[in-house]
Amino acid sequence: MDTVTGWYFSEESRLLRYGDARPIAIGVTHAVDAPIELCRRGLHASVRAIDALEYAPGPIVWRVELSGEIKAGHDKCVATRRTYIAGGVDASVVMRALARRCALDVAHMWDMPDVVREYLTTGDESIRAAAWAVAWAVAGAAAGAAAWATAGDAAWATAGAAAWAAARATAGAAASDAQNAHFESMLMELCK
Repeated sequence: MDTVTGWYFSEESRLLRYGDARPIAIGVTHAVDAPIELCRRGLHASVRAIDALEYAPGPIVWRVELSGEIKAGHDKCVATRRTYIAGGVDASVVMRALARRCALDVAHMWDMPDVVREYLTTGDESIRAAAWAVAWAVAGAAAGAAAWATAGDAAWATAGAAAWAAARATAGAAASDAQNAHFESMLMELCK
């Protein structure tokens, strides 16, 4: 495999983690020496944006190209080289919109209180705390997890949790693929 194009999220500092602290910017290529190992050593990215959310330490989204030695896993890849080709923008608003959409995907699974539906439909931040409290108090199982995730504080964590909860609850792969397509469309628009 020559290159893999994927998604990567960074902290707002736009620095590599784990004591590395090299700056991340469009056009920059980071490299590490082999050997590489998934989840342990190397430069990671996910082909699907929704998968990248599982590992997101922050809300800054990057479109990246992996090269050099590459190893592929189920939902991410690791490589000796990662080049940042687009992005570098805060995707919090997009991630929160995805989380609300994912929670609405499981709305049919429970008797959703009006304030929760209103928040999920409108994104009105002035009622988010009330929606969270009500959803947590009355929701069950997957719908509760999605609603709780949507009302949470960290946008990148909430989007991932809501997406996975909704995907698991609504027929798995097909729901996840649809959510990913929507999410990637929003991110591509943001990264222009």
